[in-house]
Amino acid sequence: MRDKNRASPDINYSREHRETVGEILSANARIQCRKVNVYYGDKHAIQDVTLDIGRNEVIALIGPSGCGKSTFIRCLNRMNDTVPGCRVTGEILMDGRAIYGPDIDVVPLRAQVGMVFQKPNPFPKSIFENVAYGPRIHGLALSKAELEEIVEVSLRRAGLWDEVKDRLNHPGTGLSGGQQQRLCIARTIAVNPEVILMDEPCSALDPIATAKIEQLLDELRSQFTIAIVTHSMQQAARVSQRTAYFHLGRLIEVGETAQVFTNPQHQLTEDYITGRFG
Repeated sequence: MRDKNRASPDINYSREHRETVGEILSANARIQCRKVNVYYGDKHAIQDVTLDIGRNEVIALIGPSGCGKSTFIRCLNRMNDTVPGCRVTGEILMDGRAIYGPDIDVVPLRAQVGMVFQKPNPFPKSIFENVAYGPRIHGLALSKAELEEIVEVSLRRAGLWDEVKDRLNHPGTGLSGGQQQRLCIARTIAVNPEVILMDEPCSALDPIATAKIEQLLDELRSQFTIAIVTHSMQQAARVSQRTAYFHLGRLIEVGETAQVFTNPQHQLTEDYITGRFG
C-alpha cells in the first residue's frame, strides 16, 4: 500500500516545494545550484531546480526522455552557451564561485568541468594525440616527457593503457566503441578536471563495454565528482550514491540511491521506477 504521506502526482509547485526538494549538502557540496531555470526561446525547459552535488560522489540523473536531464548538466559547464536563444537564470556555484559570473572564462571552466557525451567522439588523431591534445593547449606539460607521462597516467586511470600501449600512434577512431568511450574519458581527465559530466555514456555500448565503464566510474569517484545522465535505472542503482529524478523540467526528488529506488517519497518517482510511465 502506498504511504499516505507520500506526495501525490499533483505536484505542489509552491515556493516551499521548489526550495526543499533539492537535497542540500552544504559544506560537502562541490556544486551548488539554486533556483536554476533554462529557457530555449519561449520554452521553459528547466524550472527552479535547486540541487547540490557532493564531492567524490556519483549522482545519477534519471527521468523520462525530454525531462531536462541533459539540459541541466549542460548548465554545469556552460555548454548551453553554445545554443542560440538559450538563457540560464538562477545561481550555480562551484566551490563557492558563481560559474555564470562576468569574470568567468568558459575555456578553463570546461577543463575544470569535463564532459563525456552519449556517442564516443574521439578526434581524428592518434590515440596518443587524443589524450595529449588538452594538456598541450592548456600548457600542462613543460616537456615531451611530461606530456607522455600525462597520457600514460590518463589512459591507466581510464582502464585503457594495457589495451593500447603498443599502438599509441594508431587512430583513436579504430578502437571499439567501448574503447573509444574510455579514450574520451582519458581525454577528459588528462586536463585534471574536478568534475566529470556524463550524458548517457553507455547508451551506445554493449553490456561488456558498459560493465567496464561502470567499474571505471566506481574507481574514478575517489578522485572526481561525477554526474551521470542515464536512462537505465539499473545502471543508476549500480554506480551512484545519490539519484535525482526529473519530470517535465522539474526536479521531483533527490536522495540516497537506495532510498529513492526502494522508498521513493513522491508518487511520480515511484510510477517511473515501477514502469507505469516513462
